[in-house]
Amino acid sequence: MTAPQYPRLIATDLDGTLVRTNGSVSERTRSAVLAAQRAGSVFVMVTARPPRWLHALSDLVGDHGIAIVANGAILYDVLRRKAIRTRLIDPSVALDVARAIRAEVPDVQFAIERPDRYGQEPVYLNRWPRPDNTLVAALDVLLSEPAAKLLVRHPSLASDDLLAQVGPLVGDRVTASHSGGHGLVEIAASGVSKAAMLADFAAEQGISAGETVAFGDSVNDLPMLAWAGTSYGVANAHPEVLAVVDKICPTNDEDGVAAVLEELFSL
Repeated sequence: MTAPQYPRLIATDLDGTLVRTNGSVSERTRSAVLAAQRAGSVFVMVTARPPRWLHALSDLVGDHGIAIVANGAILYDVLRRKAIRTRLIDPSVALDVARAIRAEVPDVQFAIERPDRYGQEPVYLNRWPRPDNTLVAALDVLLSEPAAKLLVRHPSLASDDLLAQVGPLVGDRVTASHSGGHGLVEIAASGVSKAAMLADFAAEQGISAGETVAFGDSVNDLPMLAWAGTSYGVANAHPEVLAVVDKICPTNDEDGVAAVLEELFSL
C-alpha cells in the first residue's frame, strides 16, 4: 500500500490565521498541529511577532524548536530563546527612512524591535503593555543600533492607507508592509520577508516550495503565500490575500488551519 502523501512543511502566520481573535490557540488547533508533526511534517510559525511573544506557544514548535519572527528578520530558537540568524536594518538607513516619513506624514510615531529589546518614542501609543526593559528614547537613540523592525504608527489612518503613503517614501531602501488594520506599518531591511527566511529554513530541511503548504491572512503574508506550493487564506483575510491564494479555508475563529490539517491528515 502506498503511504499517504502529506505536505512536508506546514508554514503558518499566527495572529488572524492560527490564533483566534481573542488571542488564544484552540485545543482543536493544537491537536491538529501536533498530529501533523507526528505524521512527519515539519511545522513552522512565521509571524510578525517579536521573539518574546512566541514563548507561550513553545509546545507547538516541534523538535526543531524554530520560529520565523519579525516578518522574517529573525530566525529564532524558541526553546533556547536565542536568535539563530538575523537580517537587520542598518541604523543610518533606518534613520533616513524615519525622517523621510515624518517629514511627509504628520503625527506618525515610531518604535523599534531589536532581537533582544523593544524601544519606542515617548509619544508612541502601544496596543499592548510594553516590556519592563523598554527603551523609551528619541528617534536617533532608538535607531543608534540595528533593528529587526521599525514600527510606524498613526493615530487615525488605517494600515492600508498608511502603507500607501509610506511605501513611495521608502522605496526599495527597506521593505514596508503591514499585518492588520490598526494604523501600523512595519519596516524591515531591504529583501527581508517571511518568504525569504522560510525559503532558507526549508532548504536547510531539504524541503522544496512545492512540498510546502502555507496559511496567512494579511499583506505581510503575500510573499510567503506566493512562494509556497499550496497557499491558503483564512476567510477573514485581507482582500489582497483572498485574491491570490490557491484555496480559502474557514476563519481563524472557526479554526480554519485546523480544518485543513484535519482533511490533509485524515484526522
